Amino acid sequence: MKVIDELADEELLSAHVDGDERAFAELVHRHRDRLWAVALRTMRNPEEAADALQDAYISAFRRASSFRGDAKVTTWLHRIVVNACLDRIRRNKVRRADPLPEDMDRAAELAAEHVDHADQMDLQDRRSVVAAALGQLNADQRAALVLVDMEGYSVDEAAGILGCAPGTVKSRCFRGRARLLPLVRHLKDG
Repeated sequence: MKVIDELADEELLSAHVDGDERAFAELVHRHRDRLWAVALRTMRNPEEAADALQDAYISAFRRASSFRGDAKVTTWLHRIVVNACLDRIRRNKVRRADPLPEDMDRAAELAAEHVDHADQMDLQDRRSVVAAALGQLNADQRAALVLVDMEGYSVDEAAGILGCAPGTVKSRCFRGRARLLPLVRHLKDG
């Protein structure tokens, strides 16, 4: 029998459904960084992203037996995370008054520690501009752009995660980029 961390994602999900208490934890551990990045970039607020991610984990834990195997387990997990984020955005839309976070991506900040202070300020200013511009998009366009342009998923993979046709993802990205361009064009000059 394989050790739990040697099992493929599909085997882990199956083991979880069969009652192995360690299997789901290993699956989450294996993909947590990328799932967190998707949630954070979609929500633009670490606290909201953490809540959405927790909702997604609970949903995936409970619905694991409904996984049909039509897509990769990672695609299925990403779809659940994106859906949890979109649900939270829609629920919070009316009462949304939180400021944009100072730190959009902690990993990028840590990588930039060797840059001088002026460059760090410029980088933070640029992130704030991009975050504010993303905030002006509707949730569907933002989710498509985060997956394709920021997380590097193909259009087909993003379509699988978002549960829509590839053409819909292309359209959302096109429209989202068109709306972002005038808002961030001045960053190119710098």
